[in-house]
Amino acid sequence: MENMKSARKDEAGEVGSDLSEQIKAATKENHVRAENTQLMLSYQKGQITVTQYKVLLCSLYEIYTALEEELDRNCSHPAVAPIYFPQELSRVESLQRDLEFFFGSNWRKKVIVPAATQRYEQRIRKIGKQNPELLVAHAYTRYLGDLSGGQVLGKLTQKSLGLSGTEGISFFSFPGVSSPNRFKQLYRSRMNSIELTERERAAVLEEAVSAFEFNIQVFDDLQKMLSVTAETVDQSRSKAAGFQSSPIMQFTVGVCVALATVGMGFYVL
Repeated sequence: MENMKSARKDEAGEVGSDLSEQIKAATKENHVRAENTQLMLSYQKGQITVTQYKVLLCSLYEIYTALEEELDRNCSHPAVAPIYFPQELSRVESLQRDLEFFFGSNWRKKVIVPAATQRYEQRIRKIGKQNPELLVAHAYTRYLGDLSGGQVLGKLTQKSLGLSGTEGISFFSFPGVSSPNRFKQLYRSRMNSIELTERERAAVLEEAVSAFEFNIQVFDDLQKMLSVTAETVDQSRSKAAGFQSSPIMQFTVGVCVALATVGMGFYVL
């Protein structure tokens, strides 16, 4: 109920009737919380590590696979068709390239995600089957966020990880979008043209709030996973006298133990 109130007003006064404006107002507080998670703060400070980035890519791949498969399946739905831009926005192929760069050709066997990512993916699958109009909220939250911060985060990632080229950061590149600002204006215009009943509009606003919450939970779970992983690797180093394990083995063993320790599920793609 409180979120619905926040969708009606912002600091400037009344919020307009445009769906994009209402979503922005409804998710304002959640947006700030997402930006202030430990993982995102590391990003903003230019302190993202290779390990942080790799586990983030794994989760993004799972989330975008679900989102884009459901958008594809519902592309003719009246609420989805106006905001369906696969050539301009699709992220799955770029994420596959990044994962292959960091994990090798058999990257699919090394993808591990926390339970929060699974819940996010399952929610997208569910609404894709039962309430396709709610996909608008998830597409808006993910794609416009990526377009807004993609160039800056891409450069921060490149600098933080010491990458000399664009390999490994394909996710942040939108070659089909010549002007992010103009495209976002087009996207919002298309969103605002979607015809929704009052009940459907209210549901989309609530789903947008939920989308931010899912992202916050994913960021928090990834940070917990990494914290336990670091501790596990340190312990394994001190106990394994005379045994030199490779960094990738330390990462894999540490993450698997971390997933079990903090109560997160994991699965291999």
